[in-house]
Amino acid sequence: MQAPPLPPKLDAPPIALLGGEPAVSALVERFYDAMERLEPELAALHERDAAGHVARSARERFGLFLVGWLGGPQTYTERHGHPRLRMRHGRVAVDARMRDAWLRSMRAALDEQGIDGTLRAFLDGRFAELADFLRNVPG
Repeated sequence: MQAPPLPPKLDAPPIALLGGEPAVSALVERFYDAMERLEPELAALHERDAAGHVARSARERFGLFLVGWLGGPQTYTERHGHPRLRMRHGRVAVDARMRDAWLRSMRAALDEQGIDGTLRAFLDGRFAELADFLRNVPG
């Protein structure tokens, strides 16, 4: 099996090319909104608020992670320690179906935010790597 192609190189940190922390926050909101709309089974795995939406705390925590992961301030690590993504997701069976649902939600958010070109290719590649890394059951 051939290895997937490497994401393209960027000339600045992804967070800067996205437009900074406010743009990442907007992406996170679009991501969870898309998840609720398109992937209700995946959304149901998240903490919910009284209205049935993915809770503000989950959105904010993912936002902090994403800011750091994209080259911004490491506030997530300062507040919560090392992400330990596989450990934190270990309570949930992540198979190819859940990975793909997560990626569809993120792609919808990227589409809605109008992210394209080299930055989009880079993010698509990196998000695919991240989502596949979190698989913890066959299939």
